[in-house]
Amino acid sequence: MTESTTRFTGPAAPFGGGDPYADYRTADFPFAAHTDLADRRLGAGVIAANDEFFAERENLLTPGPAVFDPGRFGHKGKVMDGWETRRRRGTDAGQPWPTAEDHDWALIRLGAPGVIRGIVVDTAHFRGNHPEAVSVEAASVPGTPSPEQLLGGDVKWTTLVPRTPVGGHAANGFAVSARQRFTHLRLNQHPDGGVARLRVYGEVVPDPSWLAALGTFDVVALENGGGVEDASDRFYSPPAHTLLPGSSRRMDEGWETRRRRDRGHDWITYRLAAQSEVRAVEIDTAYLKGNSAGWASVSLRDGEGADWVELLPRTRLQPDTLHRFVLPDPAVGTHARVDIYPDGGISRLRLHGSLTEAGASHLAARHRELGG
Repeated sequence: MTESTTRFTGPAAPFGGGDPYADYRTADFPFAAHTDLADRRLGAGVIAANDEFFAERENLLTPGPAVFDPGRFGHKGKVMDGWETRRRRGTDAGQPWPTAEDHDWALIRLGAPGVIRGIVVDTAHFRGNHPEAVSVEAASVPGTPSPEQLLGGDVKWTTLVPRTPVGGHAANGFAVSARQRFTHLRLNQHPDGGVARLRVYGEVVPDPSWLAALGTFDVVALENGGGVEDASDRFYSPPAHTLLPGSSRRMDEGWETRRRRDRGHDWITYRLAAQSEVRAVEIDTAYLKGNSAGWASVSLRDGEGADWVELLPRTRLQPDTLHRFVLPDPAVGTHARVDIYPDGGISRLRLHGSLTEAGASHLAARHRELGG
């Protein structure tokens, strides 16, 4: 079901001072271009773990890289920015070692259910206290099941990452080939140790009955199945930030480009949840004050290769401001594009509308196909 794209094994050298990431082992994972389905900002959570003696399970899903403070210790030992369990022991003096089956686990609720394309088990700063191996299982359970329900015997778990050795102080990446919609994960570490971050990259598969009940919603939002396809610039922050729930709370929670020194401009192209009828547009420049885009336009196209049709002509933007535009006529499309002039950034883009009959049928068929 899975393929290791980059293999790291064994511990890293003890921290010797200076930049703690200087000897960090990582790689370019192609699947990381997808949405992180376990992003806390999408509503993901670590709902249970069998042990979190040294460091709390919730750290697994914290946005951003793990932070290491070499001098920070608490009553239980070194304070780590990750999930760390105590050292497992055997049954008695004659058998002091853990058995081959002993392991620790954490249950993760995905923020947005979907098809998983790749997983990163990041052991940053866990140099000699990382697990020897990890495995990851996934399940599809409707509603909001409790940990006890998920651990019950009637839940079917699918192995996405079989028990595989991992390296300490490294981003251990695994490409996943299972084509099914999942809602929950179980991360296992064998036999014990610490993991700094868990990232679960994939494609959101929304519940079509929920979207139908809403009627009008943001048809480009990540949580509803929208996504970024391409962008002219990703220098300061990812363009996918423009589709996150809620408002930006800091400048780096939006999308910002480098300063242009030519006569060009920057842009992002998006994929909508499905074919939709768009009736209103929001462009937010929250926390972008001296670096917000000067002007912006929004276009829509209906299908790959179709011509772009302008919804919002080039319009002056104000810094740190929510701009709202009601379209004079609804527009139908499957893809959107925002162009900013000449550079700078926006924090959020919202396209309010509803699915067309064809779009709703497509989503319902995909949901059934993926076992939703």
